Amino acid sequence: MKLADRIAQCRTPFVIACRASGRTRTLNNAAECARDVSSAPIRFVLSDDLTRLCTALAYSKGARTIACADLIRIPAESVWVEWPSGPWQHELSLHAISVDHPGYSPGDRRGALFRGSKDGRRGALRTFWSGGVEGEALAGCIEAYFDLDTPQGEEPEPPLGWSFSAHRVFDPAHGSSDMLGRCFRFRYEPSWQQYYDEAGLHPEQRAALWRHALGTIALDIPVLCAFFLLLSTRAGLPQSPQSFERLNRSRAKAGKAPLLAHIDVRAPLLPECLAHERDDEGAAKGRRGPRLHHVRGHLVRRGAELFWRVPHLRGHARFGAVRTRTVTWTFGAH
Repeated sequence: MKLADRIAQCRTPFVIACRASGRTRTLNNAAECARDVSSAPIRFVLSDDLTRLCTALAYSKGARTIACADLIRIPAESVWVEWPSGPWQHELSLHAISVDHPGYSPGDRRGALFRGSKDGRRGALRTFWSGGVEGEALAGCIEAYFDLDTPQGEEPEPPLGWSFSAHRVFDPAHGSSDMLGRCFRFRYEPSWQQYYDEAGLHPEQRAALWRHALGTIALDIPVLCAFFLLLSTRAGLPQSPQSFERLNRSRAKAGKAPLLAHIDVRAPLLPECLAHERDDEGAAKGRRGPRLHHVRGHLVRRGAELFWRVPHLRGHARFGAVRTRTVTWTFGAH
């Protein structure tokens, strides 16, 4: 079952007891988000290959810079996006980012709900996931807001009603060109903020808890930005609308909740160029050819075009093979 359906059908409140006060509290979680997910006019479900592509783009050199921010648009005021955890985890591991967890299973899924402006340039989002033996749907305790037009040195404009202080995630490797650091801010969802305020935590515990909770959303944002970036290309992405009218009629007769319509989105066919070269020249000069090694992907923008050198293996066990793939995406004028 898709994660959107699990959330839409969730009716069980998330109740927790505070050890410090002894009080029970209902925290905002999947059940409180069921209506928003059900009413989203657009729901995207990413395939395995597109999940790998977006994650590779997100964490390759240069893909998170502000240079691409003006090309990104959220396509509606409310949008749901979900993707499989397995390909996401695997691709992150290739970039030395570990998100292994004993509770994960091959069927686990992740998702994000966007609520934004009509121009698709600012808004808020919250992430979700399913896991465990029964695939329970859970909502993250961290929310984010963003403004993709934030000028350097200024703060993104928070949505109305955001009274709690928000925090920044900063990548010093990118400096002022870091899109995540300039355009996105994070805070606890209000019911979770109140719960943690009453928990009587030490400052060190608060800091460790914040870093852990932030990891449930911050890793997803570059991947989501890469997806919306690809969605905005002139060629777009292969899409297959999925409706379940016939199946839902059968489910209704059986007393089951209907499944939500969504759009399956796949990765585009990427042009490949396989070049096999022998290192005769190097051998003639007495030089040993390059050993097989991994080359990180990198993204370059030139006007309305993006050029991406896909992460690839260079060299060969016998010093001869070079594999290269360069992908070009073209955008319309904005």
